[in-house]
Amino acid sequence: MHPKPKEKPARPFFSSGPCVKRPGYNLQALQEAPVGRSHRSSIGKARLKEAIEKTRAILGLPENYLLGIVPASDTGAFEMAMWNLLGERSVDVVYFEAFGKTWADDITKQLKLENVGLFEADYGFLPDLTRVNFDHDVVFTWNGTTSGVKVPNGDFIPADRKGLTLCDATSAVFAMEIPWEKIDVATFSWQKVLGGEAAHGMLILSPRAVKRIESYNPPWPLPKIFRLKKGDKIMAEVFEGSTINTPSLLCNEDYLDALKWAESIGGLRGLIKHSNNNLKVIEDFVAQHEWINFLAADPTIRSNTSVCLTIELGSNHLKQLVKLLEAEEAAFDIASYRDAPGGLRFWCGATVEKDDLEAVMPWLEWAYHQVKG
Repeated sequence: MHPKPKEKPARPFFSSGPCVKRPGYNLQALQEAPVGRSHRSSIGKARLKEAIEKTRAILGLPENYLLGIVPASDTGAFEMAMWNLLGERSVDVVYFEAFGKTWADDITKQLKLENVGLFEADYGFLPDLTRVNFDHDVVFTWNGTTSGVKVPNGDFIPADRKGLTLCDATSAVFAMEIPWEKIDVATFSWQKVLGGEAAHGMLILSPRAVKRIESYNPPWPLPKIFRLKKGDKIMAEVFEGSTINTPSLLCNEDYLDALKWAESIGGLRGLIKHSNNNLKVIEDFVAQHEWINFLAADPTIRSNTSVCLTIELGSNHLKQLVKLLEAEEAAFDIASYRDAPGGLRFWCGATVEKDDLEAVMPWLEWAYHQVKG
């Protein structure tokens, strides 16, 4: 007999995107947003530049790296990078989940590049990274949002590589240590690890990536929102707060609020600590129950943000479990990604509070026994 728990999470929001707002969030934090002003006004550009500079500081980006706000979330940022940079040399694509597969498909079916090496692994595993050729450009995700798998570190990337490394880091930044000297291009979105609002992407470029953009002209036409250079020079203004298209200053103010909160808990170190503590709550629960396991069995490649779990239930019972927890308002949006193996996915980034994860685990056990019968 498994009694129904009495205490519920104060914030039962475990979606992997958009992710939960920071603890203590209140719309009053947006009252200074310069709504109704042009994003090209002095105050509009200043607010956008502030978001860029605070991001740079928290992530610890090298001074000679560029960081800009671009359209269409992480997807837009990564597509922009691929369409501007790829085609100059052969490409190796590493993928182990849905979004990495999307980049592989775009490279082979949209850009139609011919000299492409594909290195793939099933959900829950990493490909053999030692086989990747870094004389080529290399495209990969740092963290598989849909698989709960991450690359353990940047040791597989040589410092003397000839090609560029293009990294989709949207569910890794602000939660994992990323060796920026090994990364030439990185992208992410506001609505992931810091729980910001949608539709804005961030693009990080190393000096090597800037040199490629300035020296290489892709053979395909580039839409206006993808163009990063004028003549043969990078559009420096994009990386100083003057965006290609119209951003939302309200969303930017929301992102600034998240960045200020991140500073208040110790910056990157504090964010990583929070996320790791959240993961440990689930690790402890899994260790005590035989009917639940991690999709990523190897703890060295297990994500501390998008935590994916398998449960000894059929697909219909899994759906019932998810609906039951939602109906009880104990956990929202915890079903696994539609293309991933059946199971659950809990977001464990720093904006999730450890107390809420501790509170939801008894509900998960109760719901399991309810639907199992």
